[in-house]
Order: sequence, then structure tokens, then C-alpha cells
Amino acid sequence: MPVVPATDPKFGDLQCSAALGIAKALQRNPRELAQQIADRLDVSFACEKPEIAGAGFINFRLKPQFVAQQAASAAIDERVGVASDPEPKTIVVDFSAPNVAKAMHVGHIRSTILGDAIARTLRFVGHRVITDNHIGDWGTQFGMLLVGWKKHRDEAAMERDPISEMERLYRLINEQCARDPAVEDEARLELAKLQKGDAENLAIWERMRRLSQTQFDAIYRRLGVSFDHTLGESFYNPRLNVVVAELKAKKIAQDSEGAVAVFSEGKLPAKQDPFLIHKDGQWAPNPFLVLKKDGAGLYATTDLATLQYRTEQWHPDEILYVTDARQQLHFRQLFATAKRWGIACTLKHISFGTILGEGGKPLKTRSGENVKLADLLDEAETRSLAIVNEKNPELPEATRKQIARVVGIGAVKYADLSQNRVSDYVFSWEKLLAMTGNTAPYLQYAYVRIRSIFRKGHGNGSWFMVHGSELRLEHGTELDLAKHLLNFDWALQQVLDDYKPNFLCNYLYEASVKFNAFYENCPVLQSEEPTRSSRLALCQLTAAVLKKGLDLLGIETIEQM
Repeated sequence: MPVVPATDPKFGDLQCSAALGIAKALQRNPRELAQQIADRLDVSFACEKPEIAGAGFINFRLKPQFVAQQAASAAIDERVGVASDPEPKTIVVDFSAPNVAKAMHVGHIRSTILGDAIARTLRFVGHRVITDNHIGDWGTQFGMLLVGWKKHRDEAAMERDPISEMERLYRLINEQCARDPAVEDEARLELAKLQKGDAENLAIWERMRRLSQTQFDAIYRRLGVSFDHTLGESFYNPRLNVVVAELKAKKIAQDSEGAVAVFSEGKLPAKQDPFLIHKDGQWAPNPFLVLKKDGAGLYATTDLATLQYRTEQWHPDEILYVTDARQQLHFRQLFATAKRWGIACTLKHISFGTILGEGGKPLKTRSGENVKLADLLDEAETRSLAIVNEKNPELPEATRKQIARVVGIGAVKYADLSQNRVSDYVFSWEKLLAMTGNTAPYLQYAYVRIRSIFRKGHGNGSWFMVHGSELRLEHGTELDLAKHLLNFDWALQQVLDDYKPNFLCNYLYEASVKFNAFYENCPVLQSEEPTRSSRLALCQLTAAVLKKGLDLLGIETIEQM
């Protein structure tokens, strides 16, 4: 019988709507059935007598003594009361996926931090998680890059800033290709040599990959993000022809005008069929191209080969693809093809919206280019440092820079994760670095405030430990805070139900608000025993939940701000 936190505290703490579904199946009156269920429930150890509301909701109000017992137990539990999933799954999370020879830009941040937060949360609740960074390191752009590398490379610039130099080379040759067919033919020839294993071109390509990975890793270190695997598109290149041949042999794909594609089976309603498109007043084929006329593979081919490898090697129950919403059609076609191919694991596209500038348009530089992710993080730290310097100029420089790093990077992450991932959102420095409202600095400061209580009370800031004693939740704000902290596991379940970390952000913000209300109304160190120890234990639990919750979001905590 599913029991969840009540939507409105005036009705109680928990509620159950099971009677509604059961009554419908039995053709019974749901309110009468709910009352019968409530009359037979013995929950007196934890709750007051259950009450019936609305069409047949069963509401429960927890007894303060039970809340105190559970909170005391959670306060000394390293998992802060969150149990591991009794049925753990193997889940692959595919996220970030930058392109070789290109700088990571602001568009990569959503995939990177969203994927990381999802992976952290899945691991914490007990699943076996495999993270894979599917970098773009193969394709037609390398023909142009090879021409540029051989003819126009500035080695000094390559040493200083390899990504910028490779971007310059690509733009240069791309422009030349548009004007001169001979350059385009040259790029095509260099690409063919690479694909056939030419030693010189392979060596250049490998250097491009190494230089790019060094840049990627620098960004990931700043973000605190790591991967179990980084298997780029090139890794799957030997599999592509085999995949296409198998799809054709199983009559999933077919020849079409010199290419190979997957078409509709005609088994789904037209509106639900990803292989159909509505144009000119009728439904027309919208094939999933897996081999071009020139025999080259595409994203579709590589994604199918990647899927085949993952299922063979890791035997996942689920694979999550964390990419922007513009790729929805691609993944609908990929998943439908995979199902026809016999891929049994669950496939999900965790899509997200666009980061917008103050004017409501995609966030760009003044020159109209994508904002580089490194530049965004630099600015976050610089702005944060200015605030730290103003508020705490007496702190050592290294301490101020450390605070600025943690607060600045955390603020950027939280500003993104606190949004519903499917929505676009407006990026605002003023809002994300604010010390009030639903921001990372507000939550980080709440944690710092609690740590300061322990430093004042214990000198070295050590945690207070509860030794089997119960909490004394005598004030309304104490009880309210304790009840909320015990819903940490429910907040995580909400996150994983639809892979939306904003549920955890909202939960942590509410926890901070409730803690501040408790702190303003309930003296801690000034209280007499046993109230003093009880309130210290409640502070300890609050800090542990905040720290763990922020960690699951990939956000660091600090001791002072």
C-alpha cells in the first residue's frame, strides 16, 4: 500500500490513495472502502488514528515521539535514514559527450551536471551505475582538420591553446571548402586515408584526441565529474558494417536509393510512429538512415553499435541518454529500431531544455558565439571572489579563493539543477549567486551556520553523537524540521521517478528554511540539558542531510563563508 508525504500538512503527514484504485476495480465506494481499511490498520505505534479525506484518501498524522525516535536513529546513520534499493539494477548513464577539437561550451553543462547528479543519486540508493562519456572523435570534420593541421597549423598557438587553434583550423578549411571544390576534395581524401588507417593521419588524429581530452579533463576536475568509461565514436567504427549487415539480414533495415535505412512497420498509429512525418497534409516516410550512399556510417549507426556493445559487455537493465531535447526524434527512432533488433533493456532519453540569456534567447557571447564552459566557470569564481573579498577581507587569500571556487561552481550547478530539466531557463548571475532564496549559496550557508554551532560548542567543531537517546521535539519548529528531514528518502525517490534533480533541490531548500525557523525560535547551545543535546542532534541531522543532498547534486560544502 503506497504511502507518501501529504500534499497539505493540514491533512496530516502521510497519505495513501490506494483505496481509490482498489474501489474502482471492485466497483465499490472508495470512501467507504478507505474507512474499512483505516479501521483495520494498527499504526498506533507511529500514528494517531487514520482519517479519511476527499474521495477516499487515508491520512496519517505521526506521533511526535515516533518522529523523535526515527530522527535520533537517522542522526547517527551514515546514510541519514535512506535504505538501499532492495532490487538494485545495472544502469548505464551516457552524458556530457563533447566533440574532439572543439571547446566545451555552455550547452555541455546541462548534460554534464545533470548526468552526474543522476548517476550519484542512483549509486547512493544502491544501483550499479556505469557512466560512459561518448565523445565525438570520428567523422567528416576530421578531413578538414587534417588539411588545416598539415598546411596552416601554428605550433606555438597549438602549444598555448590547442582547442582554440584546432577550432581556427576547422573554420579556415570549412570556409575554403565552401569556396573551392578542390579543397573539399582534399579534405575528403585526407578523411579516406584516416579511415583506411594511414599512419600519418592516425598519428595526427591521436594527438588531436589527446590534446582535447586534456582540456576536457581540466573542465571535469573543476566540476568534480568523473566517468567509468570514455569510449568515443571511433571505438565503435569496426562494428558499423556488421551492424548494418545484421539489420538488413533481419529485414529491419533495407536498401533505399543507394543508402540503407529503417522504415515504418505500419504497426503504430501514425502520430506515434517515429518513422513517419506529417507534411503537405499527409503522412510520409521518415526513415532512420543507418548507411549513407557513399558507404559511410552516421550517428544512428554508431549509436546502434554502441548499444550493442553496452548490452553485450555490461548487461544493463536500463540505459539513460542525457542529451538536449532537440534530439528527441533521433532517440525515438533509435529506441524503436533497438526494440525491433531485440535489445531488451529499458532505454530512456533524459532530455533537457536550453539555457537562455537575459533577453530570452540562447545564451551567447556578444559576438554571437557559444559561451565557452571554461569562461563561464572562470566568471563564476571571479564574481564569487568579489563577494567573498567584500564580506570577509580578513580571511587568508587561499581561503577566500577556495570559498569562491566552491560557491561559484556550486551556484552555476544549482541554478541549472534546480530547474525542471525539460524547461528552458534564463541564466542570471544575480540570482544564482544570491545568498537568499533557492540558491546554492543559501544552502551552503545553512550548512556553514550549523558547523559554526558545533565549533562554538565543542571547540574543534566535532559532531555531537547521540547515544541511543531520543530527541525532545518540544517546539513546533523542531517537530516540523524533524518530519521534513525524515522525508529525505522520498525526495530521492521523486528524483529517480522521472530523473529530475530539481525535486532534491526543492527539498533541500525547504530543509534550510525550516532549519532557519528552528534556529530563530529554539536556542541550542544556551539551552539546558537534555534539551541542548537534543537540539544539537537535530542540528547534526540537518547538516548531514544538507551535505549528502548537495553531494548528490555534485555540489561541495565548506566550513566557512
